[in-house]
Amino acid sequence: MSSKVAKLVSAYRQHLTVPWQAGLAAIQRVIFAVYDKADELRLRANVGEFELASQQAGKQWLLLDVTNAFPEWMAAQEYRDAYFEAPEDLAGYQAGELTEFVADLNAKLKGRISSEAGPDTVVALLGVGTLFGLARVSSVVEGIKEAVEGRLLVFFPGEYHPENHTYRLLDARDGWNYLAVPLLAQD
Repeated sequence: MSSKVAKLVSAYRQHLTVPWQAGLAAIQRVIFAVYDKADELRLRANVGEFELASQQAGKQWLLLDVTNAFPEWMAAQEYRDAYFEAPEDLAGYQAGELTEFVADLNAKLKGRISSEAGPDTVVALLGVGTLFGLARVSSVVEGIKEAVEGRLLVFFPGEYHPENHTYRLLDARDGWNYLAVPLLAQD
């Protein structure tokens, strides 16, 4: 495990030592594990360490990997061949995201969360980098956060700027202000 990923696991483990308060607003139950996009494969190879830390803290673990969400969604579209010929014809593409895809993804994620997670579950969202250009991470988090009774852990390849609580996915898109708890690999 790389030292940066080990430090992120350590920060997560430390975060879990704080007892979970009941009655927190949904936004207060969201955790962003922020890491350098170059560490994506290392993080994926060690995601089991986060699961282990959760279990050692007496929490359940539900991993939701959205890496293949768009190709699976597109494969299910009746007019997918036409979309590949003229991608601008995809219905619902506005403000940098494909709204129909986001709605479908959020519905699927909420279905899994409601059937598999409880108040002591860490729901981990992996693969959000693959949503770049298709969906905003903030739209997905906003769409599912109320369904998570425990904690929502978002593995976030990008940057966090503490001076204004701004997150930037893959260091490329303008950031958005979000009040989730940031976990960083501290030096």
